[in-house]
Amino acid sequence: MKTALLLSGGMDSVSIAWWKRPSVAITLNYGQLAAEAEIAASRAICKQLNIPHHVVEIDCRHLGSGDMAGSEADHLAQASDWWPYRNQMLVTLAAMKAISLGVTHLWLGTVKSDGFHRDGSPEFMQAISHLLSLQEGGMVVEAPAIELSTAELVRASGIPAGSLAWAHSCHKANVPCGDCRGCNKFFHVFDEVGYDLDRPG
Repeated sequence: MKTALLLSGGMDSVSIAWWKRPSVAITLNYGQLAAEAEIAASRAICKQLNIPHHVVEIDCRHLGSGDMAGSEADHLAQASDWWPYRNQMLVTLAAMKAISLGVTHLWLGTVKSDGFHRDGSPEFMQAISHLLSLQEGGMVVEAPAIELSTAELVRASGIPAGSLAWAHSCHKANVPCGDCRGCNKFFHVFDEVGYDLDRPG
């Protein structure tokens, strides 16, 4: 079995990298505003864990909506960060790279709270995995932390505060804005887990 992690550089995927140690990691620059910082965070954790890191670049910003694309969220959105069919797009792009690397299992950093969006639900994960399994390579999609909250994932992974602090969760910029859903989650999880941001080591 060869595993690849879709590594966004956020708290969830960074924690899964530390916890599960995938064979390779794939980070996507699909036109999101924080792509540069996400790539830097992903590169840092992969360097520490000695995980081969691949970056795929394809600009889909004109198809996006919400905070990550720098525009108003679509009228169907339930949250400011909603980007239509985003996880379906990310899985497809990551799988296109992963299959060339001989990957059999693609891991996503989805956690329990992502079920707020339909493409973060267990039903979506089962469906997208089934879809990929029908195609050449028979790849399996898994979300190892889908039953966990982010705080529970951080604790289960054992990632130290200093490494978790590298994560970039801001949806709007390469420098954290401090006021989006991603930034708010970052600070909330550090507080819930009991990590001290002033002393991340």
